[in-house]
Amino acid sequence: MKRNKLEIKKTPMPAKAKRFMKVWMCLVLCIFMVSVCAVSAFAAEDDPVQVVNNLSDFMFGLVRAVGMIMLGFAVVQIGLSFKSHDPSQRANGFLTLAGGVVITFAKEILTLITG
Repeated sequence: MKRNKLEIKKTPMPAKAKRFMKVWMCLVLCIFMVSVCAVSAFAAEDDPVQVVNNLSDFMFGLVRAVGMIMLGFAVVQIGLSFKSHDPSQRANGFLTLAGGVVITFAKEILTLITG
């Protein structure tokens, strides 16, 4: 007994499109690397406490960026869960949203705790 298999035939990408995609990805990667590597570090020569404060601000900026990414992902996940009527995905979306809010405002929360 032979089964009929559904075969999905993918249309090959034209050579010009492949070349354009490679150039586009290289351009995006170069712009990303230039923007990441061009971070200015302002440090005072006389005050070592200011150096530590600048490093702390930089690290909390990175943490805030991760929190914002999580918030964006959570909003998308919640929206998709409402579309598909999936309660477990909705619960995960709200948990991710809560975690993103906590991570985004971590510096302010720590400031409130420590006084």
